[in-house]
Amino acid sequence: MTELRDFMQTGGPALWAIAALSVLTLAVILWKAWDMARLGAWSRGPSDAAIAAWQGGAGQGALSPLAGRNGLRARVLRRAIEARLDPAMPDPAAREETTRVAKGALMQARRGLRVLELIATIAPLIGLLGTVLGMIEAFQALQAAGNRADPAALAGGIWQALLTTAAGMAVAIPASMAHSWYDSICEAVQADLEDLATRVFTHRGE
Repeated sequence: MTELRDFMQTGGPALWAIAALSVLTLAVILWKAWDMARLGAWSRGPSDAAIAAWQGGAGQGALSPLAGRNGLRARVLRRAIEARLDPAMPDPAAREETTRVAKGALMQARRGLRVLELIATIAPLIGLLGTVLGMIEAFQALQAAGNRADPAALAGGIWQALLTTAAGMAVAIPASMAHSWYDSICEAVQADLEDLATRVFTHRGE
């Protein structure tokens, strides 16, 4: 524990800030994985069964596979079918209602992605700032030493300054990878929602 504290103090405030970002990054990545699973981002079975029943002419019966389901696809598909079956709702209004629900579902799926994107952007910048400040300090010490400057001490100051850049990149890389992965999942979900809605509105279902 003492060694870790000494290491953190070597990097200065920038390294402490990056350490806090690393904890936040891990927490957001784990939370987002749980959130995606809770939202059914990888679950297509019930919606596929419902759309097959709808295209088979089941009408109201197409809602049965979606009963008790609250995933992204299930919510949008349920609302699309209900709107389509509602005689008081004309087709344009039903489409608008489905679009509204789909947009809300996608916004929910993208929660937390901005945080990962921000971390991937600012972590290297904080690391670079720490390095620049460390280099300034090292060269100030070199100037003060004059002819008595110790090259070994200067090298030590430089590598300590570079620690923050390396740490910033170490945090930014997994944050950027996680952001890209979750973003690709959201894009796949969006494509599925568009496909499901189109299949509902191009078949009467009864």
